[in-house]
Amino acid sequence: MAIKDAFIAELKQESALTKKMLEKVPLDKKDWKPHEKSMTIGRLATHVAETIKWASRIAHIDDFDFLAHPFKSYTAESKDELLELFQTNLETAIQDLSAMSDEDFGKSWMVRRGEQVFFTIPKKVAIRGWAFSHSIHHRGQLSVYLRLLDVPVPGMYGPSADESM
Repeated sequence: MAIKDAFIAELKQESALTKKMLEKVPLDKKDWKPHEKSMTIGRLATHVAETIKWASRIAHIDDFDFLAHPFKSYTAESKDELLELFQTNLETAIQDLSAMSDEDFGKSWMVRRGEQVFFTIPKKVAIRGWAFSHSIHHRGQLSVYLRLLDVPVPGMYGPSADESM
């Protein structure tokens, strides 16, 4: 099996779970946050919808410089906008991963800020961490936000207290 086929299969499986979580986000409470240091639920949900973009960035560039790509915070205004953002990023990521060869996954990917290099790792490791694990991490945070707002939390890898499988 080609590396891209395994990544795409995993991405599709995880994305179905992520979509279930995003569908539950109460964007009428988009400014709520559990702690002063936390992201708002609207920003966190948007970030979950955005993180899969890293698969595309990693596929297309070998060197990510935070100075050349400054972060711009954005929050979806509606559930439709949130889900459309997620779907668009997912489709683009699948397309970009589909175009990669096994050799491409072995190429190096560097993260830096100007001259300061943070690390250089294989693209397959970067995709796993910066796109997949990153998304799953924030999806877990989002589930806690939902619980704190008394929104039913969907099951992910089995049932939840609110959803049987």
